[in-house]
Amino acid sequence: MSRPDVVYMVSRFPVTSETFIVRELDALDRTGGFDLELRSLFPSPDQPVHDIERRWNDVAVRPPAAAALMGFAWAAATRPWAWCSILACVLAAYRRPSLLLRAMVAVVVACAHARDLARRPQPPHVHAHFATYPALAAWVCHRLIGSTYSFTVHAHDLYVHTSMLERKIADARFVVTISEYNRRILTRMNLGHTPIHVIHAGINTAAYPFRPRAIPADGPVRALTVASLQTYKGHAVLFEALALGGGEVDRITLDLIGDGVLRSDLEALAARLGLTERVRFLGSRSEEEVRAALGVADLFVLPSIVAGDGQMEGLPVALMEALACGVPTVSTDLSGIPELVVDGVTGSLAAPGDVTSLNRTLAEMVSRGAATRDLAEAGRAMVTTEFDLRQSTSALGALFAEDR
Repeated sequence: MSRPDVVYMVSRFPVTSETFIVRELDALDRTGGFDLELRSLFPSPDQPVHDIERRWNDVAVRPPAAAALMGFAWAAATRPWAWCSILACVLAAYRRPSLLLRAMVAVVVACAHARDLARRPQPPHVHAHFATYPALAAWVCHRLIGSTYSFTVHAHDLYVHTSMLERKIADARFVVTISEYNRRILTRMNLGHTPIHVIHAGINTAAYPFRPRAIPADGPVRALTVASLQTYKGHAVLFEALALGGGEVDRITLDLIGDGVLRSDLEALAARLGLTERVRFLGSRSEEEVRAALGVADLFVLPSIVAGDGQMEGLPVALMEALACGVPTVSTDLSGIPELVVDGVTGSLAAPGDVTSLNRTLAEMVSRGAATRDLAEAGRAMVTTEFDLRQSTSALGALFAEDR
């Protein structure tokens, strides 16, 4: 019996902050149960940073501009009714000119992907990561060549950019999302009763050595944040909470792993708040370097907020990694985070965007001292039980197998 043919569709590849996608793809590939392919829509802004990305980068498929235009013409000539219907749906759903332009580019590139896939004896199953343009491309392939499709919903694709989402859900074979919080939102949009499954974007817990941490009784407390430098990650709130001070909080020094558009602004803010000697900007780092940083950290902080445009976290992989390593963890009561960082059980939660609340939560965590070991033990158990990559891969693989 032949193995299921599954095509992964993403916006861009590689993307340094989206290693969870390639981890999932690699784990599925190791099972030997699927013929897997990776396809993308747009050029990537990043070079491969992680070793796991390099292998897939060599085989990822992104049609050049000429091939994309040929695919668009092929769809118009060979599937005119589907082609017209696709254009009508997209023009009606994407009202903002900037979104419509990007959607139309995605449609053109998707036509080239569909043309390639149409040459196969049987259409593959297309699985998209993110409900935005990748899911749109998967839907275009479905309309043009009859391939089944599914997609995984994360964060901005549900909280900010929801154009045509009800239609994408209705026509999908199934939808995956990363948290119960997300499933509740999607259920309200699921007019066609498409199956919606919660499958966590898990990690390989065995790759993260567990050392339950006790906050030192005195001296510096080495805190770590791993997050791209974007507004919704909440770095500015964290800086202000540190500057607010207090006996325990004044002991905290902070390393930041991650890069992004706000780096210069955040460096200037740290200087204005008098934090230059306490905050280090380390930029992007490999997975091995992140693990090493987690290995020596006393405290992990992810101060997530809701940005002005509605963007916020889904369920950050960085929190899974910190808990897996046994690092006492502080985050915020937002989106799916409380499903992982259970306040007072596996970590501590502050009110999102509230400087005073975050300052108080940090102080309380530091003052716990040796008692943070209990949080660390519970955190590791939570990640191992509910967020292990093998479990999430098995659940997703079962859905792909059912779709044969």
